[in-house]
Amino acid sequence: MNSNMMRYVALTLLIGAATPVVAAPAPVSELKGSSSSSESSLQRLERMFEARSQMQLDMQRQLDELSREVGELRGMVERNSYDMKQMLERQRELYREIDKLSREQPAAAQAEKKDVSGGETYAASADENTAYESAVNLILKEKDYDGAVTAFNGFLSAYPDSVYAANAHYWLGQLYFTQNKMADAQTHFEAVASFKDSNKRADALLKMGVLAERGNKPDDAKKLYEQVIAEYPNTATSQQAEKSLKNLK
Repeated sequence: MNSNMMRYVALTLLIGAATPVVAAPAPVSELKGSSSSSESSLQRLERMFEARSQMQLDMQRQLDELSREVGELRGMVERNSYDMKQMLERQRELYREIDKLSREQPAAAQAEKKDVSGGETYAASADENTAYESAVNLILKEKDYDGAVTAFNGFLSAYPDSVYAANAHYWLGQLYFTQNKMADAQTHFEAVASFKDSNKRADALLKMGVLAERGNKPDDAKKLYEQVIAEYPNTATSQQAEKSLKNLK
């Protein structure tokens, strides 16, 4: 009996020693908690990444918009600068014309009172003479250029066949040119050019060349400059036409 008991105890010890030790599994609640925590962290990281990506996209769109606006502003500044230069140049041309006429007023007055066909020195109507001189004085004395435009247009409406018609058209061409109303200026300079004997015709042709050049019509400008040089050689106007022709691109 004692022998059998000893054998049982020994066998039990051998079986216990041969059996591997297995760690007790973690409770189910702990596994669920760990998994839930990992998923929550991953979702939080994904949301942070998406938010950052969206912020970068928004910033890029804002930068693109700012770049576009800066480009538009730069273009506006360049256009305004160009327009300002053109306006100042037109004003200088008008002032030069006024100064020239003021310095040569006695001779110019006689020339302007000369009929384009070589006829009478003065208009037959005293009202016609007064109306024309009043319009000229708005330029030379009062420097009221808007008023002069109205006065010369009124004069041509009242006296379309006046001996001063070519000169009135010329002044309107100059005034509209200064105001950057190129189509109106062109109309009146063409009217002057139709008066073959007008002392303003050479200048009108020159201005038509300038208008053609600024209207991106270099071929037309070239023809007009060459016409001035051919028809009015050895004059200040032809010299200006020669300079313009050389600078023509």
